[in-house]
Amino acid sequence: MRLTSFTDYGLRMLMRMASAPGRAFSTAELAEEFRLSRNHLAKIMQHLARAGLIETRRGGGGGAILARPADEIRLGAVVRLLEEGQPLVECLGADGGACIIDGHCRLKGRLRIAEAAFLAVLDRSTLADVALQPGQGGV
Repeated sequence: MRLTSFTDYGLRMLMRMASAPGRAFSTAELAEEFRLSRNHLAKIMQHLARAGLIETRRGGGGGAILARPADEIRLGAVVRLLEEGQPLVECLGADGGACIIDGHCRLKGRLRIAEAAFLAVLDRSTLADVALQPGQGGV
């Protein structure tokens, strides 16, 4: 399974925030630290905030912090949130795609099982389990 860059960057941001839970992180700071686009990270941050995973504050001392403890945030839930609308393959999308072998395909069910197993493994871990440690990623 391949995750989108949206999910990859979102996980990185959350891992960094989990390394210092009481500290607010600005989009600019995270973008510089991870050498990523500030605009792209801002979109991810908005998505995470709308989902209630982070809280954002404007102004001096502002930035983003985790909305709840890292040990209460399951990685599978984060991946589901950030990968929403991104099917593993076209035929698993909401509209079923344009596959001409749909209805006769014996692969589709196996892919659903594999995707569920992948997410089940991530559900066994929390953000606290993967929080960055000092010396990692600019920490």
